[in-house]
Amino acid sequence: MTTTHETLDHTFSAPIGVDVKGEVWPCVEVPDARGLFGSLRAVRVDATVDGVVTLPNIGLMPTGGGSLMLSLSARVRRTLGKDVGDVVTVHLARPA
Repeated sequence: MTTTHETLDHTFSAPIGVDVKGEVWPCVEVPDARGLFGSLRAVRVDATVDGVVTLPNIGLMPTGGGSLMLSLSARVRRTLGKDVGDVVTVHLARPA
Protein backbone atom coordinates (compact mmCIF):
# COMPACT_ATOMS: atom_id res chain seq x y z
CA MET A 1 0.00 0.00 0.00
CA THR A 2 1.34 3.41 -0.97
CA THR A 3 -0.37 6.68 -0.12
CA THR A 4 0.60 10.33 -0.33
CA HIS A 5 -1.30 13.40 -1.43
CA GLU A 6 -0.19 12.69 -5.01
CA THR A 7 -0.43 8.90 -5.13
CA LEU A 8 -2.88 6.31 -3.92
CA ASP A 9 -2.55 2.56 -4.41
CA HIS A 10 -4.65 0.80 -1.78
CA THR A 11 -6.41 -2.58 -1.89
CA PHE A 12 -8.69 -4.05 0.76
CA SER A 13 -11.46 -6.61 1.18
CA ALA A 14 -14.68 -5.89 3.03
CA PRO A 15 -18.31 -7.00 3.09
CA ILE A 16 -20.99 -5.10 1.22
CA GLY A 17 -23.25 -3.46 3.79
CA VAL A 18 -22.72 -0.36 5.92
CA ASP A 19 -25.02 0.60 8.81
CA VAL A 20 -26.11 4.20 8.27
CA LYS A 21 -28.54 5.54 10.87
CA GLY A 22 -30.00 2.09 11.51
CA GLU A 23 -30.31 1.06 7.85
CA VAL A 24 -27.92 -1.19 5.93
CA TRP A 25 -26.79 0.49 2.73
CA PRO A 26 -25.20 -1.42 -0.19
CA CYS A 27 -21.81 0.18 0.34
CA VAL A 28 -18.32 -0.95 1.30
CA GLU A 29 -16.59 0.70 4.26
CA VAL A 30 -13.00 1.80 3.67
CA PRO A 31 -10.82 0.56 6.57
CA ASP A 32 -8.71 3.25 8.29
CA ALA A 33 -10.08 5.96 5.98
CA ARG A 34 -8.80 8.75 8.25
CA GLY A 35 -5.26 7.36 8.14
CA LEU A 36 -5.49 6.80 4.40
CA PHE A 37 -6.84 10.21 3.41
CA GLY A 38 -5.99 12.40 6.42
CA SER A 39 -9.63 13.30 7.08
CA LEU A 40 -13.14 11.94 6.77
CA ARG A 41 -14.34 14.41 4.16
CA ALA A 42 -15.74 13.11 0.88
CA VAL A 43 -12.96 12.29 -1.58
CA ARG A 44 -12.90 11.27 -5.25
CA VAL A 45 -11.07 8.10 -6.31
CA ASP A 46 -10.91 5.58 -9.12
CA ALA A 47 -12.17 2.28 -7.71
CA THR A 48 -11.97 -1.24 -9.12
CA VAL A 49 -14.15 -3.88 -7.49
CA ASP A 50 -13.15 -7.56 -7.68
CA GLY A 51 -10.98 -6.70 -10.69
CA VAL A 52 -14.17 -6.66 -12.76
CA VAL A 53 -15.94 -3.32 -12.36
CA THR A 54 -14.12 0.01 -12.67
CA LEU A 55 -15.75 3.07 -11.14
CA PRO A 56 -13.81 6.11 -12.39
CA ASN A 57 -13.80 9.35 -10.38
CA ILE A 58 -16.35 8.11 -7.84
CA GLY A 59 -16.89 9.80 -4.50
CA LEU A 60 -16.23 8.09 -1.18
CA MET A 61 -18.85 9.41 1.22
CA PRO A 62 -18.72 9.82 5.00
CA THR A 63 -20.63 7.09 6.86
CA GLY A 64 -21.54 9.38 9.73
CA GLY A 65 -19.85 6.87 12.01
CA GLY A 66 -16.22 7.84 11.54
CA SER A 67 -15.32 6.30 8.20
CA LEU A 68 -15.82 6.57 4.43
CA MET A 69 -17.85 4.28 2.18
CA LEU A 70 -18.02 3.34 -1.49
CA SER A 71 -21.56 2.94 -2.82
CA LEU A 72 -22.22 -0.09 -5.05
CA SER A 73 -25.26 0.35 -7.29
CA ALA A 74 -27.67 -2.48 -8.07
CA ARG A 75 -26.15 -2.65 -11.57
CA VAL A 76 -22.64 -3.06 -10.16
CA ARG A 77 -23.79 -5.73 -7.69
CA ARG A 78 -25.58 -7.63 -10.48
CA THR A 79 -22.45 -7.50 -12.65
CA LEU A 80 -20.42 -8.91 -9.74
CA GLY A 81 -23.09 -11.46 -8.81
CA LYS A 82 -22.90 -10.18 -5.23
CA ASP A 83 -25.17 -8.46 -2.73
CA VAL A 84 -25.25 -7.20 0.86
CA GLY A 85 -23.19 -9.53 3.07
CA ASP A 86 -20.86 -10.73 0.32
CA VAL A 87 -17.18 -9.76 0.48
CA VAL A 88 -15.56 -7.78 -2.33
CA THR A 89 -11.98 -6.70 -2.98
CA VAL A 90 -11.60 -3.01 -3.77
CA HIS A 91 -8.60 -1.22 -5.27
CA LEU A 92 -8.46 2.57 -4.86
CA ALA A 93 -6.33 4.96 -6.91
CA ARG A 94 -6.28 8.72 -7.45
CA PRO A 95 -8.46 9.77 -10.39
CA ALA A 96 -6.55 9.97 -13.66
